[in-house]
Amino acid sequence: QVQLVESGGGLVQAGGSLRLSCAVSGRTVSSYVWGWFRQAPGKEREFVTATNWYGLSIFGADSMKGRFTISRDNAKNTVYLQMNSLKPEDTAVYYCATSRLGQSSSWEMYDYWGQGTQVTVSS
Repeated sequence: QVQLVESGGGLVQAGGSLRLSCAVSGRTVSSYVWGWFRQAPGKEREFVTATNWYGLSIFGADSMKGRFTISRDNAKNTVYLQMNSLKPEDTAVYYCATSRLGQSSSWEMYDYWGQGTQVTVSS
């Protein structure tokens, strides 16, 4: 069974950084597609970024490019989301997800999800 467990969320001031971790079991991070989504209160789930088995990444909104980076540690079987220059509008629950179907910004393409980790950015 595939399990994803996020950690690393918390409260940070605007301009600060956080690194989210997604510990994976049941599927190797060197294969498949790995993505991050987020959902703010009252808003729809939003695609953040994803990486495929070649290490190529795609991003969601332009506001995230240059600030967010997805990476993998094959030895630890963990996926990371490095977030820099955080803004109050980045406040959301962040979810790690995996897909065997291909790299996509559409949440329907992902078949396993973590429970989410809260990120709160204060102004």
